[in-house]
Amino acid sequence: MVGWRLSRVAAAGLLVLALVWATALVVPSYAADPFAYYDWDVSYITASPLGVPQKVIAISKQFPGPVMNVTTNWNVVVNVLNSLDEPLLLTWDGIQQRKNSWQDGVLGTNCPIPPGWNWTYQFQVKDQIGSFFYFPSLGLQRAAGGYGGITVNNRAVIAVPFGTPDGDITLFIGDWYIKNHTDLRKALDAGKDLGMPDGVLMNGKGPYRYNTTLVPDGIDYETIDVEPGKTYRFRIHNVGISTSLNFRIQNHNMLLVETEGTYTVQQNYTNLDIHVGQSYSFLVTMDQNASSDYYIVASARFVNESLWTRVTGVAILHYSNSKGKASGPLPDPPNDFYDKTFSMNQARSIRTNVSSGAARPNPQGSFRYGSINVTQVYVLRNMPPVVINGKRRTTLNGISYSPPNTPLRLADQYNLEGVYTLDFPTRPLNRPPRLATSVINGTYKGFMEIIFQNNDTTVQTYHMDGYAFFVVGMDYGEWTENSRGTYNKWDGVSRCTIQVFPGAWTAVLVSLDSVGFWNVRVENLDTWYLGQEVYVRVVNPEDSSDKTELPMPDNVLYCGLLKDKQKAQIPHGSRTSSSPISYVGGMLLTSMMLLASIAIFP
Repeated sequence: MVGWRLSRVAAAGLLVLALVWATALVVPSYAADPFAYYDWDVSYITASPLGVPQKVIAISKQFPGPVMNVTTNWNVVVNVLNSLDEPLLLTWDGIQQRKNSWQDGVLGTNCPIPPGWNWTYQFQVKDQIGSFFYFPSLGLQRAAGGYGGITVNNRAVIAVPFGTPDGDITLFIGDWYIKNHTDLRKALDAGKDLGMPDGVLMNGKGPYRYNTTLVPDGIDYETIDVEPGKTYRFRIHNVGISTSLNFRIQNHNMLLVETEGTYTVQQNYTNLDIHVGQSYSFLVTMDQNASSDYYIVASARFVNESLWTRVTGVAILHYSNSKGKASGPLPDPPNDFYDKTFSMNQARSIRTNVSSGAARPNPQGSFRYGSINVTQVYVLRNMPPVVINGKRRTTLNGISYSPPNTPLRLADQYNLEGVYTLDFPTRPLNRPPRLATSVINGTYKGFMEIIFQNNDTTVQTYHMDGYAFFVVGMDYGEWTENSRGTYNKWDGVSRCTIQVFPGAWTAVLVSLDSVGFWNVRVENLDTWYLGQEVYVRVVNPEDSSDKTELPMPDNVLYCGLLKDKQKAQIPHGSRTSSSPISYVGGMLLTSMMLLASIAIFP
């Protein structure tokens, strides 16, 4: 089955007992909290989102993939079968893997799952609520799909700062190329830009034919069915490649209530810029007269809009009593020709609702980050692409990250030397750019200030795995020590993905309370692929046991310098073993397959 779920009360019979026993082999379980189990086959399917057949990545034949609907503190077990023709990792964007970077799904912490192999993730959505998404983290694979939503609900004992919506709608928006991700990789490897996307998808579908010249006939588009007078929660995720999008619903106000795990000050927007990798929740009330359907629009931003008109996603909001199809021009995007600070001021307006609770009973605003002493400061500056060793690369502080064959966390576990260096500069240095596996040495329980300085010509969006950070400031120009005088030290929004405008800076504060190796990266796939990332190493020097970090899982994958420790697994659909890989016994896979084949769960 695709994405089946269990809670304590739903678990029943011998099959479930076998499965729980088997998953206990992976990592220690949290017996007091429910489990949610998912069994996914990641494979290619053929789809035509923009009218041209192409190969996309699906989760158990779904594109986009299923939404994981869980509750805070639940344990999540995801059995992943890699049916692609290349290695695979899935990462859980925004899910804070508390003291458990082993499950993070990026190259710094995990060996990839080879083609034809299984691997099972297990993690806990500890003290989290909100809207997140997952996606494949290797080699521009997200440009071909493989993404889906993660909805983490409050426990019943925790109040939500708004009434229960009449419905919950997840909408994935993102720029899209007709070329497959392998061709996009070849273009970047050849030193080329990706160029203008071919369109914007909404939930994996192309635009409604609002314009007969720009939109070909016969393209499937998304329709959201609603009832008049009701209020719906829209969870919007920009899962695209590199394009910032302005999101709007014709004639409807969007009340912002949450972003990436934080309840926000509630305010209405007629449109909002949503940058690559970002997620937002809005409450939208169906208060129009339904004289016709309404447009839902996501259009490209910070580009030459006269040339990028085709890079517009259009879905339809359909009232049950609608009197006709949507027609006429799309609702206008922001006109900031004379106001270059429109989008930045919009971003500054998004603040934490300090009077509300979140995943924990205490209000999250009681964490007075503005009065905590900063222990480390890193200014991370990106520049336009440069040529290093004859190849086009991107950098942070003049360093283009070069992933080693052995994951960083695995190298630490086995005390391997020479895999990485702890010498990432705290400030940009006046020296030639270089390739390196240079890591930030974070101080456990320290309070780090990170300033992202964007000296490129396009918006860059930065994300930190394993953590949420407080967004305390952003402005145009070069950051200086005096810029701290403009910081928001009270209700800056806490989130995990933040935009940095070209020629501008954004400052965040983060409490390093989770042990592990944590990826700081740009979410724009092209600049990420070319090297714009770094890892933060957080180690408790007083604890060599497993008290402050979960132990290495029994099903850990080995590669690089540790490849000889791997055991062979027979790839599915094959009678012979090809790559040496470790998998935790056959019981887990057998139990998963047995439950997946017998549809006993709703």
